[in-house]
Amino acid sequence: MNRKKLAILIIIAGLVALFFYFDLGRFLTLESLKANREALAGFYGTHRAPFVAAFIAIYIVQTALSLPGAAVLSLSAGAIFGVVMGTLYAVIGATIGATLAFLLTRYLFHDAVEKRFGARLEKINRELEKAGLNYLLFLRLVPIFPFFLINLAAGLTRIPLRTFCLATAVGIIPGGFVYCNAGASLASINSASDIASPRVLGSFALLGLFALVPVFYRKIKGPGTRKTG
Repeated sequence: MNRKKLAILIIIAGLVALFFYFDLGRFLTLESLKANREALAGFYGTHRAPFVAAFIAIYIVQTALSLPGAAVLSLSAGAIFGVVMGTLYAVIGATIGATLAFLLTRYLFHDAVEKRFGARLEKINRELEKAGLNYLLFLRLVPIFPFFLINLAAGLTRIPLRTFCLATAVGIIPGGFVYCNAGASLASINSASDIASPRVLGSFALLGLFALVPVFYRKIKGPGTRKTG
């Protein structure tokens, strides 16, 4: 690893360490949101544009550094901005943050991973070249793996940046809407389990399966089928 990459890695590690050292996560809890909702809404009422910009910036940093608190930020968006605009701001912040995490991982580690495990990853990369959009949509829609883990893992593959951005932006809309909708009724929320009910998770799984329909079709049809992603 060259000096430039090492310096970037040290900066990232330092920022993450500061987050935990100063216990900034205490501001990204459901209890903190409930206690400060009126104050935040009041500040938003008098400083709309700066508040929206600050919210999106915080969401970007949180996602780019893979820090905890994404669920509370989405709840906050719904509680302060309303369901529609809250979903829009949350999706913008999460997509940009995820893209930064993807690019940082690709820049810092892709070459080293490719050099060491290139032969083992070749089959995965070939499959992603054919249907990367479908697979990423499935992973975004169905909460099987943590959001941050998908960002980092995707950066180690050869999946195109445009495919990653599109799948992320589209795939997180349903989940973002559910959390923002819950945030709009914040008083009735006591834990994440109140939001991610089995029925909601089942709906996400169904959407995810629809995203894989072109993949199943291509495999049934045979190798001659045109690429889908």
